[in-house]
Amino acid sequence: MPTFCRHNRLVQNCPICSKEQDVEMRPVVSPGGQTVRPARASGATASGTRSGSGAARASTRASGGLTVRRLSRATGDGFRSALVPGLRSGVDAQRLAEELAFAATRLERLRSDPRGLYAEVADPGQPLEERTWLAFLIAYLGPLDDADPFAGIVQARTTWSSGQAPNLDDVPTGPRTAHETGRGPRTTGAYRAWAQRAGSQEAAYTGDAAWTPERRFARVFERLALPGLHRGARFDLLATLGALGVYELTAAALGLGGNDTVTLAAKRVLGIGDPMLLERRAADLATACALPLAALDVGLFNWERGSRAGLGLDADTEPDPELLGSAQAALGL
Repeated sequence: MPTFCRHNRLVQNCPICSKEQDVEMRPVVSPGGQTVRPARASGATASGTRSGSGAARASTRASGGLTVRRLSRATGDGFRSALVPGLRSGVDAQRLAEELAFAATRLERLRSDPRGLYAEVADPGQPLEERTWLAFLIAYLGPLDDADPFAGIVQARTTWSSGQAPNLDDVPTGPRTAHETGRGPRTTGAYRAWAQRAGSQEAAYTGDAAWTPERRFARVFERLALPGLHRGARFDLLATLGALGVYELTAAALGLGGNDTVTLAAKRVLGIGDPMLLERRAADLATACALPLAALDVGLFNWERGSRAGLGLDADTEPDPELLGSAQAALGL
């Protein structure tokens, strides 16, 4: 009887599960009738197959320029958790717990002891429109993984009241930046126009005064879908404004979708691709780990990236032991 794997494929047709279960993959028959047997291990070269740059060029031509991204995972060691059904390695699960705890620690620092430009955003003595504009620039350009994480934002910064576009020529940007070289001020201009249509940034972020913080987050996240402002920048902007107490904003969903880093990580970790089910499983994971849902955004980003982006916090900062312990316990580590 045919056996289907967790990817909803026949086991012998799945390059992942066939390897895990040591099942010979079914040969692929090309339209011309030629039988090609899939390689079971990276680096294996069949007899007579071209290798090196010539094969790479031929592969690129055949795929129409499609780039295949190979994801690295730790070797399966029998780890299983209903919270993260996509993981088969305790090493991967431990790294996930550490990144989630780091992300939650970062949110706590933003609430209790913001540093650098984040302290300016949190300062109630400064004009609200300037604080909001600065938060946007931080999220759009991204803090650097450097001794001075805000150097690029300081270089580009302008005031909201001046109406001037930020200086984006040769500006250094962080690992989560939404800015693209050559785009110029189009995205920042679209943001100004968005705020002006509402009357002010405050009005745009507040919306209806009767909204709950969760509804406000969802509505503004949707409305901020501006040209050049990707999902990660929008989410971090709202999560940061909420954590710094600038506006009442609380994430009740991650806004997953498309091919951004966090969505790809969620699919790998949570073992499913449907956006609605992804959101549900992400919420279950956050609840079980006793972490704010917003922490999954940066946590999954760093887990997928393979190296930690501090995003305004020193990347070597140790996660809060209680938060780490809570995540580890939920995952059975």
